[in-house]
Amino acid sequence: MNAASTAPTQTNATSLAWGRRAAASIAGGVVSLNRKVEPAIAFVRARGSRLTDADGREYIDYHGAFAPHLLGHNDPGINAAVAEAMSQEWSLMGSGTTPWEVELAEALRAAVPSMELVQITNTGSEATAHAIRLARAWTGREDIIVTLGGYNGAHNDVARTVSPALCDIGPRVSPGTYPFLPLSAGIPKSVRDRVHVVNFNDLPSVERLLATGNIACVLTEPVLQNIGVVPPLPGYLQGLRTMCDRHGTILAFDEVKTGFRSALGGYQSIAGVRPDLSTFGKAVANGYPLGVIGGRADIMGLFDAADPARRVLVSGTYNAHPLPTAAAIATLARLRRGDGEVYRHLDMLGSALEQGLSRIFAESGITAAISRIGSAFCVYFCDHVPVDYHDLATHHDHERDRRFRRGLIERGIYVFPLPCKQGSISYAHSAEDIDRTLDAARAVAKSL
Repeated sequence: MNAASTAPTQTNATSLAWGRRAAASIAGGVVSLNRKVEPAIAFVRARGSRLTDADGREYIDYHGAFAPHLLGHNDPGINAAVAEAMSQEWSLMGSGTTPWEVELAEALRAAVPSMELVQITNTGSEATAHAIRLARAWTGREDIIVTLGGYNGAHNDVARTVSPALCDIGPRVSPGTYPFLPLSAGIPKSVRDRVHVVNFNDLPSVERLLATGNIACVLTEPVLQNIGVVPPLPGYLQGLRTMCDRHGTILAFDEVKTGFRSALGGYQSIAGVRPDLSTFGKAVANGYPLGVIGGRADIMGLFDAADPARRVLVSGTYNAHPLPTAAAIATLARLRRGDGEVYRHLDMLGSALEQGLSRIFAESGITAAISRIGSAFCVYFCDHVPVDYHDLATHHDHERDRRFRRGLIERGIYVFPLPCKQGSISYAHSAEDIDRTLDAARAVAKSL
């Protein structure tokens, strides 16, 4: 069965068998618990825009492993760069620097002007942990501000529920804050007391907290892309910049999802706002594990401060491992090539998908709003694109969203089967992929 089919004709018996084996050996049954979903599918191959499951069924993929595959799965150019690194006997040297990590650092600085100095990590979570530690060391303060509905990693300071129940957080208040609802047991209350949660697009709440003089940094995604695609209102990011300057607080952009997918210079280049620190990941190495922390030279200089009392630790055996580093160098080179040709292709496909979905819902009499920034998109089953988490939780039809996603998966279009999760288009997608996706969406819309 291929992705053009309109209804499932195969069982998922082999996927289920792998699931049973996983449950017997892996704590939780998956190696990252946010991958645990229904329907349970074990994927065994991926190339370009396509996934193949253990039962031989093919899907057009809009999940993209939570969005790193900007160029597509197993991009031949990126794989060739990794193979070349292996043939040149690049290895994990673990002493001094290497030419390839220098080359990557130079490419990152050239792409993102706000990153005057960079450090390479293995994950986005590591990068955001470094950003918080740097901000606290620079300011001498301990409290931080994060955003309701945002996700900034798995470490203690930021491991809180992304999509909480409204009964747990209460109604929208401005200015005001919301409870830190931990994603995990084992987070000390003393940590949670230092983290203040505000709504996206809510400048008065940020200003009230900054006025206390206790805030080391405001850490936010410039676009909320863990509850779909919630863009900043006009002036919001600029307002954060002004407020942080006024109160001596570090502004840190978590561009782990938006970075390089929105633009070569990150979403900050679109918004025209220069953060003090930025974190990147995912698309920077097209699916290979690599994260980045970068920013102002004076703040980043704390990683090697002369005063031991101000020095911030950065270490990691696998930092700038040669294979993901080679992938990142090749990815950035590809994105620079052809005067933005990759981004033009992505935007063309994104526009076609957005317009097609809008027509389908209008023809079907279904109330829906499409939010899209470049190749990232989300369908909201309400009459507008939400401006914050309360807006989303109050107006979006989560059950209709769940049914829509399940229907697409049954028809060979793989979207993550949880409501409000971002869809991602890759450079490997084609106009034919978009047409097939719209055909499937039209069939599903009739069933809604």
